[in-house]
Amino acid sequence: MKKALVSVSVVFGMLVMILGWNVSVVKAQTYEIKFAHVDPADPFTSKKGAAGVAFKGDLEAATSGAVSVKLFPAGQLGGERELIEAVKLGTIQMAMVSAAIASYYKEAQVLDIPYLFSSAPEAWKVMDGPFGKEMAADCLKKTGLRVLAYGETGFRNFTNSVRPIKSPADMKGMKIRVMESPVYVAMIKGLGAQPTPIAWPETYTALQQKVVDGEENPISVIAANKFYEVQKYMTIDGHSYGVDFILINEKFFQSLPKNIQESVKLASITAGWVGRGIQELNSAMGVTQLQEKGMQVYKPTAAELNQFRQATQKPVIDYVEKQVGKLWIEKLQKAVKAAEAELAK
Repeated sequence: MKKALVSVSVVFGMLVMILGWNVSVVKAQTYEIKFAHVDPADPFTSKKGAAGVAFKGDLEAATSGAVSVKLFPAGQLGGERELIEAVKLGTIQMAMVSAAIASYYKEAQVLDIPYLFSSAPEAWKVMDGPFGKEMAADCLKKTGLRVLAYGETGFRNFTNSVRPIKSPADMKGMKIRVMESPVYVAMIKGLGAQPTPIAWPETYTALQQKVVDGEENPISVIAANKFYEVQKYMTIDGHSYGVDFILINEKFFQSLPKNIQESVKLASITAGWVGRGIQELNSAMGVTQLQEKGMQVYKPTAAELNQFRQATQKPVIDYVEKQVGKLWIEKLQKAVKAAEAELAK
């Protein structure tokens, strides 16, 4: 028997040499995901930074290393538009973006209708529910970009260096820095102020030099960028709720085995929730920080907020309707009412 086994081994070895067979050990398929965003990397102060770290840790653990995730934070691979384009082309596999998505998927503009969401949990129910799933499917159909989950940029609030803002009348004549977006321009005009689009890197200097009187951003952004040094007043009106979109290249996604696809989905959902949590925590702590730095903070009453809502919703809705039609506006309004009713139970 031993002689027979030796003979077989010798013959097999000779065949390998003669025929040049490759008898290397077959290794399990591995995948690499490049995940990019424009926020700082620090997971304790950055919502997208936290989301990226959570996604990497969760997915690599769930797949036992079959998927490796490389994070590219802080705009290392470009601004949000460049990141979206890179995902579309497959240069990178994933990105987490916010406002720039509307340049590729215009229906996302409905999310910028002012004073639409009254709380973060309400917004989460809408985006994680049937409306968000339908929007993700529509985005995939129209752009080829798959939305895996949603995160949070946060509620935006007004700051200024002139006077406390308690009603739209207090904003009359003020120059307010806004993003270069027709939606925000229409909103500020509705409030009787002068919208002034200024690039983000120039915003602090513009406030410091009084080129503009004020600006609007989430509390965490206001605190992180030390706007308290050049702004005296903040009004927590939450006029706009920003949504983060976690995107993946569809061709790459479909190339993954089904079990890994499922792990990628679940890790993305976790990442979105982690980002939301960090954003909410930083916003909560940010109010105290800003007050300690000397800012006067005001929270409008329900009646005052209704004045802001009445002044801004119609001009913005009119603009958005011209861009995307009524259907998505009506779907979102219906979803918001359903979320309000559910949370009120």
